[in-house]
Amino acid sequence: MKLVIVESPKKCETIRRYLGADFMVMASQGHIRDLSTRGKGGLGIDVENGFKPDYVLSPRKKEIVTRLTDAAHKADEVYLATDPDREGEAISWHLAQILRLPVESTKRLRFHEITKPAILDALDHPSTIDENLVKAQEARRMEDRIIGFKVSSLLQRYIGVQSAGRVQSSTLGMIVERQEKIDAFVPEEYWTIDIEVLIDGKKYKASLVKVDGQPFACKTKEEADAIVARIPHELTISSIVKTPKTIYPKLPFTTSSMQQEAYTKYHFSNARTQAVAQRLYEGMDIAGEHVGLITYMRTDSTRISPEFYSRHAKPFILETWGPDYVGPLRNAKKNDNVQDAHEAIRPTGTHRTPEKVAPYLSSDESKLYRLIYSRAMASMMAPKSIEATTVTLEGNGLSFSLKGSRTLFPGFSILYRDAEEDDSSTLPTMAEGASLSLANIDAQQKFTKPEPAYNEASIVKAMEEKGIGRPSTYASTIETLLKRKYVSSNKGVLTPTEDGKKTIVVLKKYFPDVVSTSYTAEMESTLDKVEFGEESLLQTMREFYDPFISNFEKVKTVIYKEPPRLTGENCPLCGRPLVIKRSRKGDEFVGCSNYPTCKYIKSDRPQDEPTGELCPECGKPLLFKHSRKGEKFIGCSNFPTCRFTKSLDGKVSEPKPKVTYAEADYVKPCPKCGTGHLVVKQGKKAQFLGCTNFPRCRYHEWIENKSKKTEK
Repeated sequence: MKLVIVESPKKCETIRRYLGADFMVMASQGHIRDLSTRGKGGLGIDVENGFKPDYVLSPRKKEIVTRLTDAAHKADEVYLATDPDREGEAISWHLAQILRLPVESTKRLRFHEITKPAILDALDHPSTIDENLVKAQEARRMEDRIIGFKVSSLLQRYIGVQSAGRVQSSTLGMIVERQEKIDAFVPEEYWTIDIEVLIDGKKYKASLVKVDGQPFACKTKEEADAIVARIPHELTISSIVKTPKTIYPKLPFTTSSMQQEAYTKYHFSNARTQAVAQRLYEGMDIAGEHVGLITYMRTDSTRISPEFYSRHAKPFILETWGPDYVGPLRNAKKNDNVQDAHEAIRPTGTHRTPEKVAPYLSSDESKLYRLIYSRAMASMMAPKSIEATTVTLEGNGLSFSLKGSRTLFPGFSILYRDAEEDDSSTLPTMAEGASLSLANIDAQQKFTKPEPAYNEASIVKAMEEKGIGRPSTYASTIETLLKRKYVSSNKGVLTPTEDGKKTIVVLKKYFPDVVSTSYTAEMESTLDKVEFGEESLLQTMREFYDPFISNFEKVKTVIYKEPPRLTGENCPLCGRPLVIKRSRKGDEFVGCSNYPTCKYIKSDRPQDEPTGELCPECGKPLLFKHSRKGEKFIGCSNFPTCRFTKSLDGKVSEPKPKVTYAEADYVKPCPKCGTGHLVVKQGKKAQFLGCTNFPRCRYHEWIENKSKKTEK
């Protein structure tokens, strides 16, 4: 029996069907180990000894690792088939360490689509773990841990926000900077003047482009009114220019462009898009066949393999639309930020068209698959040919432009129509020198607008252009900013919160590199060098750590503590000012500034108020209190030591009779308080041993397992 270990349980189902009865397929369910929080600063990194990481098994993965270990010991051979990227390589390396498999010889399977041919080909051509790839992931993780722990500790202590991170902070910086420009933008007035002319009884729109031979520019109503008064009732066609144009299809999707298109067309969040793409990649039942529908969905490449083009795409296009629709295999020029480790996102089979698979998919899956399939196939089709027509209309020194187009050859557009494609209408036949009658004038006042706020699509595009983050981190970075409440999202539009703005102000002042997009992009580039063996892990960590920690030590001595935000109220218990505080989860609440001496927290529930009376049992003040159901009653302020209560009409509540126990009920002395005894008590589901001094002493033991002791 041979064992194949993958990341996700969903893949197990698909791959097991391809490999047959001689193979067992199991899942690690993601990472099994991570950095501990031991050592200096809780980093889990031995900085003094060559940045040696200290890994610990994730508590939730202990049972999984136990099963994998047992299976690995029984197997004749073990194959590691985690995802084909840095994180996947690291998971394979950690599995080899935990399962005591030789790193240099254990077989590593890499495949970029989950289809039978791809899996069997990977099995026929196994490789080994790429340790440079592992080191790149290790460096990324350690840098993130150092920045996260060190900077976050200062942010939490001094300004009360939760965290900072390498990619997270530079992304937040872009969002805050864009919002600052929007807030500071001063709109300027301008006017547009359009007309409608009649051609063969139909109206066509033309726009004013020149006045007395100069480009049209109008900033006031007075100027616009003067120009409108000059427009004649008839205009002459001074020129007709027809220009043939070739429109090439867009390249197939990368992770970034897929997220952008899914947001634009369907308003999918980045996380939603990635979750749907993951399901399409891992496989599902299609007409009795369990198969992955798309290639690996974390990629920055627009490359499609020549084999897929020649064996699948080209024959399909030829058969479906004919030879005129077959285009060349195009690849974009690779820039410095592109790793190009995987193909673009494409369908695994051309015969599984969106129409054929739709009955087997959910609505989201069907929509995204159609986008991926159509975009990839269109990229290998012939370009679209159009004839663009520009008609210039003249009258009284004014020049208007009337535009239209007609399709000469549809090419790829019969399959994939881009949202940005020109929708100009076809113009009727016209002749130079002819006159056209004016039908309508439309002069509109407008104001310049700032750049729009980032949305989930445009921020990913900006991250990609700036070289910060990688395909695997785009969605998670946005999710982190939302979770930390540094930004809010309204229909996908991202707006920085006050906490987000405050965080960036502090980071720019004390840790400008952390929020710098160029610095973050440079770090990503350095990690790429580690991956390709061009730079060592130790060199990378030392070049990062030394300047960072030097600055951190300086900042610790000068960073200011933000003054508390006063509410204008005083504490009803001690009289000190109430302030706005923040919980560990980031939620705001109102509490006493005299904490921890006074632990008052303002609640939405009605507050206890003094009655002006004293308790007849202990002499402490009585209070108007509220039960959990909201019912008002009078109780002692010395609760729970004194349990005196009475209703608003003065009726005293009868205290519950104290439970007494005979000496024969005693099982043994209470080991916690020493003065009480343990006796048999009846719980909701089972009997247990509890102390006779309850509620002052809450010690108990379960009778079913007397070795199990719990203190509350």
